[in-house]
Amino acid sequence: MWDTLFATHDLGRVHALASILVRYGFGDLVARFGLARALGRAGRVLPLGGLDALAALPAPVRVRRAMEEMGPSFVKLGQVLATRVDLFGPEWIAEFSRLQNAVPPVPSDAIRAEIVAALGAAPEALFARWDDAPLAAASIAQVHRAWLADGTAVVAKVRRPGIRPVIEADLRLLESAASRIEKRFPEARRFHPVGVVRQFKASLLREIDLAAECRHAERVADSFRDDPRLVIPRVHWSLTREAVNVQDFVDGIPVSDLDALAAAGVDRVAVARIGAQVVLKMLLDDGFFHADPHPGNVFVLPDGRIAVIDFGMVGRLSQARREQVVSLLFGLVEHDSAQVTEVLLDWAEGAEPDEAQLASDIDAFVDRYHGVPLGQLDLAAMLLEITTLLRQHRLALPADLALLVKVCLTLEGLGRSLDPDFDMARQARPFLRRAVRARFGPRALARRSARLASEVGGLLSALPQDLRRLLRAVRGGSARVHIDVGHLDDLNRQIGHSANRLAGAMVIAALIVGSSITMTVDGGPTLLGLPFFGLLGFVGAGVAGLWLLLSIFRSGGGR
Repeated sequence: MWDTLFATHDLGRVHALASILVRYGFGDLVARFGLARALGRAGRVLPLGGLDALAALPAPVRVRRAMEEMGPSFVKLGQVLATRVDLFGPEWIAEFSRLQNAVPPVPSDAIRAEIVAALGAAPEALFARWDDAPLAAASIAQVHRAWLADGTAVVAKVRRPGIRPVIEADLRLLESAASRIEKRFPEARRFHPVGVVRQFKASLLREIDLAAECRHAERVADSFRDDPRLVIPRVHWSLTREAVNVQDFVDGIPVSDLDALAAAGVDRVAVARIGAQVVLKMLLDDGFFHADPHPGNVFVLPDGRIAVIDFGMVGRLSQARREQVVSLLFGLVEHDSAQVTEVLLDWAEGAEPDEAQLASDIDAFVDRYHGVPLGQLDLAAMLLEITTLLRQHRLALPADLALLVKVCLTLEGLGRSLDPDFDMARQARPFLRRAVRARFGPRALARRSARLASEVGGLLSALPQDLRRLLRAVRGGSARVHIDVGHLDDLNRQIGHSANRLAGAMVIAALIVGSSITMTVDGGPTLLGLPFFGLLGFVGAGVAGLWLLLSIFRSGGGR
């Protein structure tokens, strides 16, 4: 699989990535994936030497620096991994969180060409004024200021030229790598590499579609249309495409600039409270939320309102998932460790941990929250403890909940930077109370009862027909029982390879015996004074034997 992929259109990219990995001391990983052998056959040589200083760095630092060099796809992957506090320890999360999007800006000529390709005209024909100096340059897009004919100040976000083919190549390689990791390294399966890459692929493909970012922004704006405290920049759809989007310019103070906020007389306590309420509404009421609310994406306007930008990365929580969160909180309040355990096992996506030990640890966890009123739970600390507990039991959260935890932790840190006495639990109290009422109120119970009765009625009405079909299949001999035993595919392939080699060895042995007999028979053509057919058989047996030995060593059987 890998060799076929390398031989086509991704070999150059593979060589670049493998070279970076080798320089940062991950040559063993390159070798275990067969990259060195494949690149060697293609005539490409990986760098050697001068690696001691880099290899001496801690592994999390080396991984982070390697990702930065490997380009935007891997920077974004690291940012996704920074949300997986359930899979990685604090030292890894800290390094992943340091990955930055800032890169050198694209030359203005290339940006102009991208605008012409997307919108059919040069910036001067589309805008009354256009600023060639970028406001920001990130790994996927670059932002420029502009002004419309009516004087409206806007920002144009332009995708970096040529970024899509590179990202698509990286995604193909990551999908192949994740699949290979799960097959070859059983100890890595608990990290769900295929699932993480699948989540990452969906997120990244949405993020490089700049029109999709605007649809996300409008969805959030619609949810907050009756709340004047939040501002979402207006989208100018006539100037928006997949590679370019244009939105109103936000003239505000970054929420991280505490000195500027103080100089402007902004009530930072009120800003922290409003920001928390906005994010909690997205999480617990709407189930659709900004998944990257870092300080660079949040601004305070002169009138005290909050503006949020950059909806490229969003998260979704289904109604069922939000109900699970409420069940978890309810179990904590009621000291019901069994309910908490059930929720965590549901979140663990079919893993099979030591349930007795898990239940014991959850009992101790629940004891720490026994008697705490629902509105006074430290939500961020509680979720962080849960993820630590899951990591200790080699379990993993679903991707949507990993984003939820990351957003809560970011919100807690942002709130405390604005207000040292910030208490997210106090802000979460009304949302949690509404969620509990919606989950356990009379109307909700009646709805669930009606739905359950309908499903049971449907099953009972179909039962006679299903039984008739089953009995008919048994009488007719068409009923089949299929038993799927995992991990036998690899065993079958290994047995097949062994049988092929055994058959080849038997053919070689037959050639040697037959050639030996032929050598004793007088008459017939000769070569170098020896019977020609006997000599030909020995040569054929030698070549076949050499091929068999090389095949065994290449597959690792010679170790």
